[in-house]
Amino acid sequence: MAKDLQTAHAVRLPENRNTALTALTDARVGLGRVGASMPTEEVLKFAYAHARARDAVHAGFDVKTLANALEAIGLKSVSVRSAAPDRMTYLRRPDLGRRLADDDRERLGALQAEGVDIGIVVADGLSATAVHVNAVPFLAALLPLLRSAGLTVGPVTFVQNARVAVGDEIGALLRARLVLVLIGERPGLSSADSLGVYLTHGPLPGRSDAERNCISNIREGGLVPPLAARKAMWLVNESLRRQLSGIALKEEETTLIGTAAEG
Repeated sequence: MAKDLQTAHAVRLPENRNTALTALTDARVGLGRVGASMPTEEVLKFAYAHARARDAVHAGFDVKTLANALEAIGLKSVSVRSAAPDRMTYLRRPDLGRRLADDDRERLGALQAEGVDIGIVVADGLSATAVHVNAVPFLAALLPLLRSAGLTVGPVTFVQNARVAVGDEIGALLRARLVLVLIGERPGLSSADSLGVYLTHGPLPGRSDAERNCISNIREGGLVPPLAARKAMWLVNESLRRQLSGIALKEEETTLIGTAAEG
């Protein structure tokens, strides 16, 4: 009887309309309702998505596995920590995630005697899950493009409990002309594995967010890593050519689409 009543009160969009909407977005649209509530299936899906997002925020950063994978494609790496001593401090004190721990700052400063064109930072951010899934595919697609352009790349710097701005300090220590920060984005209820890439020309501590360019939602369900690498390479070339980054550097979408189509 209860099942019959639930079925009688369930309201959903017509199947063809529901399919058309969900094919266009990961957002929760066309869920229907049962009485004044959502269908039980959708409530459970929402709870699962929320749990995945929380897990992504608190997931451990598997630097060793990532370092081995990058070594296989010809990238050396070094691991450092931010000034946030643990995960809970990191979440409560964003400022500490924006700078290096004192001992790691000294160690990194002694590492690079000569400057490089590109510094690469891989940081856990708010989703180590995103980094585990997408960082290596992105860099595997980007590295040949950087090498074919004759650009030198410093050792990849892994940073635990990091915010985007830590890349400014690292880039300055490595004497990099430009720094790319790969970082796990804040998980949403549609995706917990979204990677962001931030580009800053002339990295120095104190750079503002207006001086960076960002490529976001890098994942298989969003901007796939190979295409994101092409977008990043366009920005790298233009940033080095114009000697700037941020709001003064606008993406030329037709150029990017053309480049992707050629590939």
